[in-house]
Amino acid sequence: MKTYDIAIVGGGPAGYTAALYAGRAGYSAVVIEKLAPGGQMAITSNVENYPGFGPVSGFELAEKMMEGAERFGAESMFGEVTAVRLSGDTKYIAVDGADIDSGDDSVVAARAVVLATGASPRKLGIPGELEYEGRGVSYCATCDGMFFKGKTVVVAGGGDTAFEDALYLSNICEKVYLVHRRDAFRAAAHSVKRAEAKENIEFVKNALISEIRGEGGKVSALVYTDKMSGETRELSCSAVFAAFGRTPDTALFAEQVELDPSGYIVADETCRTSVEGVFAAGDVRTKHLRQIVTACADGATAISLAEEWLNK
Repeated sequence: MKTYDIAIVGGGPAGYTAALYAGRAGYSAVVIEKLAPGGQMAITSNVENYPGFGPVSGFELAEKMMEGAERFGAESMFGEVTAVRLSGDTKYIAVDGADIDSGDDSVVAARAVVLATGASPRKLGIPGELEYEGRGVSYCATCDGMFFKGKTVVVAGGGDTAFEDALYLSNICEKVYLVHRRDAFRAAAHSVKRAEAKENIEFVKNALISEIRGEGGKVSALVYTDKMSGETRELSCSAVFAAFGRTPDTALFAEQVELDPSGYIVADETCRTSVEGVFAAGDVRTKHLRQIVTACADGATAISLAEEWLNK
């Protein structure tokens, strides 16, 4: 078992920014990442809203973040975290099924922990979704909206996320279809009113989405069934934005840190959690905006507060 000052669970922008700041401050730090550096960012084909870069692939940006952190002494450990013990002055993290009490090389001990496991978008689960992901299928309007400036797009969903996305896209795109499977929306009344007032937003209700079609390697249409008539219809579009929210990767921490009703770690702008010495950074914590740049800000903030904890 190796002991560090700070262990960071998750190798996305929040995790590697935390590692960079930890290394520069002279602390030993390890980033534990399940697959490859970058998290959700790594599968983004084109990032245009990260300051100083752009357009750049998410994978390339992730590699640069990892290299930057390792330049200051941070280490990377690849494997799936399967157990954690976050209470006490020393925290323990087990990887790939290791016994957390074994003390072997697959267990990490640290004085402070940053949880940066992120959140995954909820998917439509229909034909064409996976095929056209990154080529017209998106889960983030603020990330990808500008790629479809002046075009027709679809937002799938009926809650607050869908309406926020539709309103955002209505300022960029020529036409926005908001497609929902029910007759009534779950979004706040004021959001619905604002969308109703937008001339270029059109509601498509009682629609069961069945397929995303493409042409030339890009999204060209959304297919749905009208629940009232039973008729299959097609909406021509350049993009489909799935807006059903995200699922935070917090199941492993549920009994050890406080979570909100949606499963996000309760932590304010200080990134402190309900457990001393444990911090949450990036998409995994309660926050309004989930973007690469805000994840990076969280990573820096978490280490600043972790320093205070370590120096007690």
